[in-house]
Amino acid sequence: MPHRSPTVRAVAALSLTQLIGWGATFWLPAVTGPAMADELGMSLPMIMAGPTVMLVVMAMVSWPLSAVFERHGARPVMVLGSPLGAAGLLVIGLADGPVTYALAWVILGLAGASMLTTPAQIAVTEIAGEKAREALGVLILAGGLTSTIMWPLTGLLQAQWGWRTTTLLYAALILLVCTPLHWATLARRPREKFAAKTTAEAVPIDRSRFTLLAMSFAANGFVTWGFALTIIVLFEAGGLDHASALAAAAFIGIAQWAGRMADFLGGRRWSSFVTGLAASALFPLSFIVLLLSSSFASAMIFATLYGVAGGIIAVTRATLPLQIFPAGAYARASARLAVPLNLSFAAAPPIFAAIMTSAGPHAALWLAFAISIFAFCALLGLLLLHRGTDHASQQSKIES
Repeated sequence: MPHRSPTVRAVAALSLTQLIGWGATFWLPAVTGPAMADELGMSLPMIMAGPTVMLVVMAMVSWPLSAVFERHGARPVMVLGSPLGAAGLLVIGLADGPVTYALAWVILGLAGASMLTTPAQIAVTEIAGEKAREALGVLILAGGLTSTIMWPLTGLLQAQWGWRTTTLLYAALILLVCTPLHWATLARRPREKFAAKTTAEAVPIDRSRFTLLAMSFAANGFVTWGFALTIIVLFEAGGLDHASALAAAAFIGIAQWAGRMADFLGGRRWSSFVTGLAASALFPLSFIVLLLSSSFASAMIFATLYGVAGGIIAVTRATLPLQIFPAGAYARASARLAVPLNLSFAAAPPIFAAIMTSAGPHAALWLAFAISIFAFCALLGLLLLHRGTDHASQQSKIES
């Protein structure tokens, strides 16, 4: 990507808006949740259900939005989504009870489907062209720093001014920073391109490939998001003291970032299938380590394997559709893939928490192991189908 190219400007802007967008919405209650619960008279689980509502709403509207992305591009959707995100945070900042609090997360779900992750990835592919994979790698690499940057900032702002003012400041940040950046840096598509896109419904999305990809991504997402809020409890239930459990859990974030970096550096040499299959194989291996031993050393090995796998898979989710679907169908396919992904993200934490509470940590690990094996098999099946179809297509061209 040449210095100061439109792609560089767009990726830099989107890296910032995604960091702000996710940090100010989904990850907000991780820091402000207890204070919110006390002031709103709600239980902490009810507060933490807000991000789940957001993900469910995102899943519900992602499919209808797929046609909008394909016809009009990501820019107008993201420009409208940013003020919607600010409105949702405004409602949270002014909330007086469960009803307004829940309404705020519904609004944030609509905003998230319009400005977070999937729209940003679509925007990158629109402007980066043949260098889309490299640009997506940079975007996702930057996204790995969201909690590292936003959690301490949120804690600092809350300690200084309280959770309501913090939320309202984030609303202003999304409105005054994210909206102008989306307007100024994303691709303005000429009318000729709009006309071409109106025929994009003729570009097929192979159902078998879509189904296998959705199953693999949703299964791995179910595992990673299932442990996102319960991993410390899992380590402690296995016998680690709180400090050791916290250290091992914190290392997962470092390993995830390393995995994203490894994929970014090797992206030019390896296909998304290679990196995706390697990462999918690391997941069950990591669970075997914890099933065999619950020592601190085992926890650190698990954190390394699991974190690297999660980091690579995060990139693969964005780049593999580029490899298996026609270029004209990327926006539609990505938006539709967001439906099973967001549903699995939303369902996983409470399900894993319930299993760990009722059946113990080993039951949760065995479930994660089985689901990760399923995810690997689905991705392997997709690779075999993809190669078989391509081989048949080449043969038919040769014969003709």
